[in-house]
Amino acid sequence: MATAPLTGDSAIADWLADPAGHAILSEMLAQGGQTPEVFKPVKRLAIKRLIKLSRGSFTQEMLDELVRRAAAGEVPEGVVPAVEVTEETDAAPTVPLREWTERLDQGRFTGQTHIVTGAGSGIGRATASRVAREGGRVIAVDVSQERLDEFVAEHPGADITPIVADITDDAGIARIIEAAGDTIDGLANIAGIMDDMTPVGDVTDAVWDRVIAINVTGTMKLMRAVIPTMLAQGGGSIVNTASEAALRGSAAGAAYTASKHAVVGLTKSTAFMYGPSGIRCNAVAPGATITNIEAKFASPLGAERVRAAMAILPDPVEADALAASITFLLSDDGVNVNGVTLASDGGWSAA
Repeated sequence: MATAPLTGDSAIADWLADPAGHAILSEMLAQGGQTPEVFKPVKRLAIKRLIKLSRGSFTQEMLDELVRRAAAGEVPEGVVPAVEVTEETDAAPTVPLREWTERLDQGRFTGQTHIVTGAGSGIGRATASRVAREGGRVIAVDVSQERLDEFVAEHPGADITPIVADITDDAGIARIIEAAGDTIDGLANIAGIMDDMTPVGDVTDAVWDRVIAINVTGTMKLMRAVIPTMLAQGGGSIVNTASEAALRGSAAGAAYTASKHAVVGLTKSTAFMYGPSGIRCNAVAPGATITNIEAKFASPLGAERVRAAMAILPDPVEADALAASITFLLSDDGVNVNGVTLASDGGWSAA
């Protein structure tokens, strides 16, 4: 049972460990056909973080009402929790973990132009937002006009040029470079897709070709396209998105794992070849991150093996935490860093 009154700062695990809190959350989730199991990946987060993560489906008013009901002990009648409180939930830390708070470096990107792919959602959106809020001009690239429109609307007054483009398409690449103009200070290659967790014995040509096309070929095409401008201006910064799957074989299927290993190869080759010309090229390897990329299992063997390996998975973080790592490397703060793959994974790679 929770040792302190439940508040918006209480961890979701603490809410689930409290009889009233568990019943109240169970009732709320049941209305949408869900159970408390849905909270497992984010159980250590303060429940107030759901306001941002839900993108409008869970509001401050709803949270205030949950807190009021919990304080009053208003346990819903007839609500049977959909899952039992596990030992893991009971063992929730009694000392709240310190929460990371984004700290903007005002003006860090002032006067600079940065291309960010995948800018409509997830890590790409968080990165594009951070660059824009720190004074940079952002060429925001995504395949979805709707997502880009939402992103631009969230940043009134920011210098954002949205470009709907497929990074595997040469015409799309040309539009991106044209929009950037004569100066390209940075490229954040974040657009990518997951595979279906199939091992090499089961992977289909369709899955292989699509994953390699977007994660490797598209990344290469945009890198190739920005190099002439960066050479002409005397330097620039490229940050590619690798993955834990670039560091180990147990994080995804054969196609995704191969694609992210290839991204690391592209990164190192580019850093070596163009470092003397002032171009830095690094990669970030995210661990578990809350994005709109959903893992699907099309192979029983893949599901069995990958799920077993994920038993040591750290708690997922919000995309803002990855944006902090990416923008560090993208900015002049990473001046002496070139050719590295930075594991931004909460310690997963240390396990």
